[in-house]
Amino acid sequence: MAAPHALVTGCAGFIGSHLTERLLADGARVTGVDCFTDFYDPALKRANLKIAGGHAAFTLLELDLGAADLARLPDVDVVFHQAAQAGVRASWGSDFAHYTHHNVLATQRLLERYRGVELERFVYASSSSVYGDAERYPTDEGLLPRPFSPYGVTKLAGEHLTLLYGRNFGLPVAALRYFTVYGPRQRPDMGFHRFCRALLRGEPLEVYGDGRQSRDFTFVADAVEANLRAWKRSAAQGVYNVGGGSQVELLEAIRILEKTLGVTARLEFRPRQPGDPLRTRADATRIAADLGFRPATGIETGLAAEAEWARGLYARA
Repeated sequence: MAAPHALVTGCAGFIGSHLTERLLADGARVTGVDCFTDFYDPALKRANLKIAGGHAAFTLLELDLGAADLARLPDVDVVFHQAAQAGVRASWGSDFAHYTHHNVLATQRLLERYRGVELERFVYASSSSVYGDAERYPTDEGLLPRPFSPYGVTKLAGEHLTLLYGRNFGLPVAALRYFTVYGPRQRPDMGFHRFCRALLRGEPLEVYGDGRQSRDFTFVADAVEANLRAWKRSAAQGVYNVGGGSQVELLEAIRILEKTLGVTARLEFRPRQPGDPLRTRADATRIAADLGFRPATGIETGLAAEAEWARGLYARA
C-alpha cells in the first residue's frame, strides 16, 4: 500500500515544521510549501526544517500561495493549510495588505487548486482570535465569532472560505481554532519566546497590560495531534476548538519560566495592546467527542520544553 501523500503549507513555521516531522515519522510522504516571508528571520524557519530536510520522503517547494502558479502543487491525499501571516499587533495599518494576501487570497487560491481533487481532508488552521473578547467562557464553537483584531478578521475569512468550498463543492474540510500554541520553535514575536529571550539575556521583560490576562495555552505536540485526528476522524464541515486545558495568567506563566530557567525577571509593564483579548478559554467538548482528542502536555512540562529549546537557541547566538 502506497504511503499517504500530505501537503503542508507553512511547513517551515512553528506548527508546520512540527507537523511535517510527525507526518514523516508516521510514514507519510510530505510536500512542504513555504515562501519564507521576512515577518521574522527566515534563517530560523530554515533551521526548523533541519530534520525534515534530511528525509527522503520530504520535498520543499518555495512559493507564495497568493501569487504563484499553483499548478506546481502535486495532487495529494490530504492538505494541512498552516501558512498564514501571523501576529495580532502587526495586523493594523498599512501591513493589513499582507494579511489579506497571505490569509485570505492564498487560502482561496489553494482551495481552488484542490476543489477537483479527491482529498481525504483539507484541514485549515484557524485561530481563537476569531472569537475576540468572547461573550462567554469557556467558549464553544457555536458562539458567534466577533474578532477583535484585523488578524482575527482574516483568519475568520479564511475559515469561511474553507467551509463554503466544502458546502458548495463537497470538499472534505475541517477547521481547527488554535488557542495560543507554544513550545519549541515558537515565533520570536510570541509571548513565551520573548520572555525566554529576555530572561536568558538579562533584559527587562515587557508585559502588555497588568499581566493578569489569561490564556488557554496549547502545547505544539497537542496541536499536531489535533491535525492528525482531523484528517482521519473529523465530521464534514467540522469546526473544532484546539485548547490545551492550561488556563494560566501571564504572570503565573512568567513565574514558571523564572523557576525553570533559574532567573528572576525584571518586569516592565506597557499599555494593553489593541486587539489583545483579556481572556481565552476553549470549550473542548466537541473535539473530545468527535476526535477523541485530549491535550497530553501540561503548562509546566510544556514551558520546560520551550525554555530548554530557547536556552540552546540563544546559547548558540
